[in-house]
Amino acid sequence: MNLNTLNTMPISQAGDTFRQCCAATGWVDGMVRSRPYATLVSILNTSDHIWMDMRESDLLEAFSAHPQIGNVDSLRQKYASTKAMAAGEQASVQQATEETIQALVKGNAEYLEKFGFIFIVCATGKSADEMLALLHARLPNSRPQELQNAAEEQHKITALRLEKLFSW
Repeated sequence: MNLNTLNTMPISQAGDTFRQCCAATGWVDGMVRSRPYATLVSILNTSDHIWMDMRESDLLEAFSAHPQIGNVDSLRQKYASTKAMAAGEQASVQQATEETIQALVKGNAEYLEKFGFIFIVCATGKSADEMLALLHARLPNSRPQELQNAAEEQHKITALRLEKLFSW
């Protein structure tokens, strides 16, 4: 993807492109309306500006587009293949143990039950054990604090995805 392509594509296609980075309709619409962009930095700055105005419903919409870590088979598959991932993503990840997988399943179910939305963490560069530790550290939080934490993680994920969009 290059800036000219993004700036000249039809509105619906631009929306689909931005939706790959964040599923919140308000964010997508704001990013599409803010075209044309001169640089990746201007895209990231616009994203930051729009993100600051997100309401809880927008955040929950963004969170809902993430798969829930809770399916044992998908967890096994995800962590079994981490050694083959690009060096910049999760190069130091060891294969997750069955104990870690089961603890993630249990912790994610507790998290969803307590907060009403799935555990959001920017997983790039984190092992399964690191994510489990973060999950356990965040479980005692209040819902408002955890909504803020999840929003910050979603913001990181969105920025990384925008950067990846233009790194081809």
